[in-house]
Amino acid sequence: MTDLRPYRELAPGGTVAVEDALHPQTGGWRTSGKPVVDLDACIDCLLCWMYCPDSAVIVEDGVFQGFDYDFCKGCEVCEEMCPVDAIRMVPEEQP
Repeated sequence: MTDLRPYRELAPGGTVAVEDALHPQTGGWRTSGKPVVDLDACIDCLLCWMYCPDSAVIVEDGVFQGFDYDFCKGCEVCEEMCPVDAIRMVPEEQP
């Protein structure tokens, strides 16, 4: 039987550092258009950020900045969660 080593001497298993993980861009197949925001109406509650299943909401220093369309799948959760209706879905072709 092999001698067992203390757990602190074992290599970590099953972990991936964020910087080493793959970040597949999944926004190329949005289902219902893309979200746009009226920044003047936004109150920076960040509910859209909390509920976004794709981490597509860009926040810097606690302030909503926009959407990362490379990852947004158009699920409409952000629009549904916005308490002031600052987010709306628009057709993909619209700038």
